[in-house]
Amino acid sequence: MKTTIRLFAACGAVALSGVVLVGQGGRQGGRAGPAAPGADEVGVSPAEIQRMFDGYALMQAQQQLNITDEQFARFLTRYKTLQDLRRQSLQQHTRVVNDLRRLLNTPPIEEPQIRERLKTLADLDTMSAADIQKALDAVDQVLDVQQQAKFRVFEENMERRKLDLVTRARQANRPKQ
Repeated sequence: MKTTIRLFAACGAVALSGVVLVGQGGRQGGRAGPAAPGADEVGVSPAEIQRMFDGYALMQAQQQLNITDEQFARFLTRYKTLQDLRRQSLQQHTRVVNDLRRLLNTPPIEEPQIRERLKTLADLDTMSAADIQKALDAVDQVLDVQQQAKFRVFEENMERRKLDLVTRARQANRPKQ
């Protein structure tokens, strides 16, 4: 089972790096080359990229935290729940902020509606933080203290890596001047 998960995660990582390379015009190893035929038409949805990155993150977590086969099944489900909660919370938060933006940009400004959306946002953020903390506690129950500390460092590193990939993809997609 461990080998199958690693193979799946490795495929996701390779696919993710391929997406970044296609976004960079097919450059590999510093050499410019033509993009894959139809690369522009194919496109990869943000959800697909997120799934690939999640697979990569899972593989990296297993390695960096030294998760045993016995821990892995429980860790997998709890880690996925944590990731899903964070993603859902961010989507809901963004939706409410976009509502606020729309209310602010369409005169006349309706203060009661804005107050209602602000309260909704505050309630959502409070509830999300509590749910995420419960999910994080559930992950911690599977890990020993050293693994918990490594997990916090790991998550920070993965977030930085993800931001770096997004930044590079955006830079590669900017029109050349």
